[in-house]
Formats: sequence, C-alpha cells, structure tokens
Amino acid sequence: MRAILAIDQGTTNSKAVLVSEKGEVVARGAAPVGISYPKPGWVEQDPRRLYASVCEAISVCLSSAPGVDIEAVAISNQRESVTAWDAETGDPLGPVLSWQCRRTAPDCERLIAEGHLDRVQALTGLPLDPMFPGPKFKWLLDRANAGKAIRLGTIDSWLIHCLTGGRRHVCDASNAARSQLFDLQEQRWSPELGEIFGVDVALLPQVLDSSADFGSTLGLPGVADGTPIRAAIGDSHAALFGHGAFKPGDGKVTFGTGSSVMTTLPRFIAPRNGVTTTVAWRIEGTPTFAFEGNILVSAASLPWMAQILGLPDVAALVDLAATAEPEGPGFVPAFVGLGAPYWEPDARALFSQINFSTTRAQMARAVTDSIAFQVHDVIAAMRAQSGGELGALSVDGGPSQNRFLMQCVSNLIQHAVIQCEAPEASALGAAYLAGLSLGLWSDLKVIEGLPRNTQVIAPEAVDRKALLNTWNDALARSTARPTPAKGE
Repeated sequence: MRAILAIDQGTTNSKAVLVSEKGEVVARGAAPVGISYPKPGWVEQDPRRLYASVCEAISVCLSSAPGVDIEAVAISNQRESVTAWDAETGDPLGPVLSWQCRRTAPDCERLIAEGHLDRVQALTGLPLDPMFPGPKFKWLLDRANAGKAIRLGTIDSWLIHCLTGGRRHVCDASNAARSQLFDLQEQRWSPELGEIFGVDVALLPQVLDSSADFGSTLGLPGVADGTPIRAAIGDSHAALFGHGAFKPGDGKVTFGTGSSVMTTLPRFIAPRNGVTTTVAWRIEGTPTFAFEGNILVSAASLPWMAQILGLPDVAALVDLAATAEPEGPGFVPAFVGLGAPYWEPDARALFSQINFSTTRAQMARAVTDSIAFQVHDVIAAMRAQSGGELGALSVDGGPSQNRFLMQCVSNLIQHAVIQCEAPEASALGAAYLAGLSLGLWSDLKVIEGLPRNTQVIAPEAVDRKALLNTWNDALARSTARPTPAKGE
C-alpha cells in the first residue's frame, strides 16, 4: 500500500498517521510531549523532547502497519510556538516558548504604548498580544549565546531541521504568517517588522509554499533516508484544508486546549472586530487567505472542572452538564486572559450569578457552555466584517465528537455544524497537500471529493437572548479592572 506519513505535532501530544491514496487513515500513533510552567504565566516545552515525541508517535504508527510504502512525509504543527537553535550543532539555545506563554505581555504593552499596534496589524493581520511570536523571538535572542550561529524558527522549521539531519532551514507560508514578522501582502519577511520587534529576519527560515519540497529525511527511525518531505502547514490551517473548505465562507472550528475558528476568504481583508487575517495555505505561489479567531482556553477548562467537582473524567462532567437547563450561572475561562475577539490579557477566570440554589450540574453546564459562547462571539465578529454568508462549518478535535457540546455550539450560532468521524483533520490536511505535490491527487476538486464520514447537527430553538445576557454579564465582570482598596 502506498501512503503518506503525516505528523501532527500538537501542544500536548504528537501524533502520526498513515494516509492511503484513498484519503483514509490506515494507522495511528501518539506520544505525549510534556509541558512546563516555570513561573506564573510562563509556558514552555523542551525542543528535544518535542522531536522525540514525534519519533515515538511514528514508531507506534508504523508498528501497526507493516509493509506500507511511505511516499512522503507531511507536517502539521502547533502554531505561534517558537524556538532557537545553534545552526552548526543543532543544539537548542532555549526552550520552545508556547503559544500559551504570557511572559512577553510587558513587551506587548510597551510596543502598543510606542504606537506600533496599527502598523503591525496592517502588515501581519495580528494584534500585539503575548500569544504571538514577535516578542518571543526577541526574548530567545536576548538569552542565546551571542557567539553562536543562531537559527530562529516556528515548530515546523524545527521539525524539518531535525527530520533532515540539520540540512534545511525552511518553513511554510501559513506558519510564517503567524510569526508577526511576515508581511502578508508582500509574502516575505519584513525588515520593518524585524526592526519593530528587534529581530534580525536573516535568522528566520526560508518561506516555501505549503505544498513544496522541504527536503528529505535523514536518520528518522523507521523511515528510509531520502523520503521526501512534501508538505508543512499550521495545524488549524491543515484542518481547514482537510475539511475541503475551499469556497469563500466555508470554515471550521478546531476544539482542543484552545480553539481555532477559521473561515476562507475570497481575498485579503484587513482585520478588525477582534479577529485576525492569516494565510490559510499557499500553493504554487498563490496564498489563500482566511479569517481566524484564536480562543486561548476552550476544552482545557473541562478536566479542571471535573477535578474540582470530584468527577472521574471529562465525559462524566459533560454528562452531568447535560442534566442541567442552560439557564444558570455564567463562567469565563480566562485562565490566561482572553483571546479573540476580546484580546484582554488581564481578564480573569470567574463564575458569575451563583447563589445558594446553584447546583453542581449548573456549574458543569456553565463550563461546557463557555466553549460555545466563545465560538459564537468569534463567528459574530467574522460575520460583521466579511459581509458574506457563513458556508459549510465543520468541527474537529476531541470535543467535537461529543454530540451535546456540538449541539450547544449549533444552537448558539444558529447554524448547522458538520461533525466529522475522523479526529485527524489536521493530519489529513497535511497529507492531502503532500499528495497534491506528488500528484496522488490532481487538484483541489479531487481532494474535496474524497470520502468523509460526517453528520450534520442542525440548530434547535433556544432562548439565545437570555443565554447571551448571562454570558455578557460574566464577560464584563471578567474584564473589569480591579478597584483599588481604600488607602492604596
């Protein structure tokens, strides 16, 4: 069997899947990455452990599918996480600074105070928020040995460096677009942005199309040396591609630690209303653009609440939530501030409108509903800006398999969602891009027609006004500035 080995390197796990010529997943493997929190608000990972987890996932995957002929390797990866390494030895020169990390919040505040916000947004489509990598690159540079030959990179570039035995320093346009150093309209690293953030853009990888020649493997256990690497793309972008969301207005919601809401655009549209503009993918030098809303904490709040309520797992929490009516307290999961469409780094996680009659089930329902409310607000911001209709909306990621959670999302946005059976949308999207490069699939129309087991969840009638009033009240409390105590 001919297949593509797709790597999906995520925040908490690395996955590997084999995708056949029919577009079907024929084998899977996964391994944990590990994540550390050295200080409040700091989130980082070990670059070596990150790559080791990829190798472990590949080993598990290949062990369950002997005799498969691997045509190519494809990569999808966590975005906005960055690292630095020695160009000569390949040794890491710092940790992976996670997209969740807030250590650069003071730098973002300073850049905003200096008046750079509008220019950065105009060039990159991204706000000045600690989620994004511009100041993170500077943080890494400031702590790297000045005598070293330094390479800076997004996670796809670090993986390609490792997979090719250090021979290539490249990334794709979708990952570059999330770096804050890439001019979206010029499609190149921007010296102007480099000056704003204090980063020498010569240290950054060469930017290639998402479907391109990224080099070939060397020393990857279980994979023949010389196997071509033919695709790299950010995980959310890969999921959008994997769903076949090629028409303007089509979109997807990826649910995970955080969530990404993304809709395809007919052309570049400058961002406003709290959403970002990004490169969805680039093929044959032509970028496809998309709106995106990045939700910082989504399903990550579920195990936290399950533990507090003494429940065995997330499934038990959702089952408990389903027994409660939607009218109840509000909950805002602002554990690390709020992302799109609010961009409030100082927001606080809280429950609101609780009283002596509040039940455990209502608390559970408030937490599960917070996932849907955030998606609603992002989609409302996108609708207000695009002026077009929302098209087919697919959902993926682990929580998307829960019918109750997805029904809540559909009800709030008053739009059908398409639940996909396969949870590996990001890996599939990367594999499709690699197959496109190899000629396994001739064009986007063929990829759009590949079989996908789906179920449509239509919206039900609910009192959206009352629900949104509770949510908006909780939001207002979450983002309110603390009142100084008397005497301060």
